[in-house]
Amino acid sequence: MASFLIYINGEKRQVKVDGNTPLLWVLRDNLKLTGTKYGCGRGLCGACTVHIDGEAKRSCITAIENVAGSDITTIEGLSKDGNHPVQKAWVAEDVPQCGYCQSGQIMTAVALLSRNPDPDEDDINSAMKMNICRCGTYNRIRKGIIKAAKEMKNA
Repeated sequence: MASFLIYINGEKRQVKVDGNTPLLWVLRDNLKLTGTKYGCGRGLCGACTVHIDGEAKRSCITAIENVAGSDITTIEGLSKDGNHPVQKAWVAEDVPQCGYCQSGQIMTAVALLSRNPDPDEDDINSAMKMNICRCGTYNRIRKGIIKAAKEMKNA
C-alpha cells in the first residue's frame, strides 16, 4: 500500500491503496463517488469515463499511481446542481433510457465540446464511437451534444 495525493472535483484527497488499483475503484470504493460506473473493466465501453487533466479517460484501466497529482473530474464534479449545459441538454432531449452509461457519455461529450465547441455530426460520431449505450440512445445523444454546443456558444 502507498499513499497518493489526488485532486478530485477541486478537492485535494489522500488515498492509501496499492498503486496498481484502478482509479475507478478508488473513486467508487474509497471516495464513495459512485456516479462513475463499471462497465467492461477493459476500457472499451466508456461507462467509467472521467476527465484527467481535462481529457476524457477510462478510469477502469488507469492505475492510481499514474494519476497522482492530476486534476480529476467525475460526473459529480461537473456541476453541483446538474446545471452544466450538457447535463441540461441531456434532460431536454430525454437522452437517458436506463441511464447506466450516461455519466460516461456526458463526460465524453463535455471533453469533445471543450476541444471543439462547434462539432458537426462526423465529429460527434468520431468522439462518441467508443461509448456504448445498450439502450441505443445514440440519436438523442447526438441531439443533446448539438443542443449543448449551441447553448455554450450563446452563453
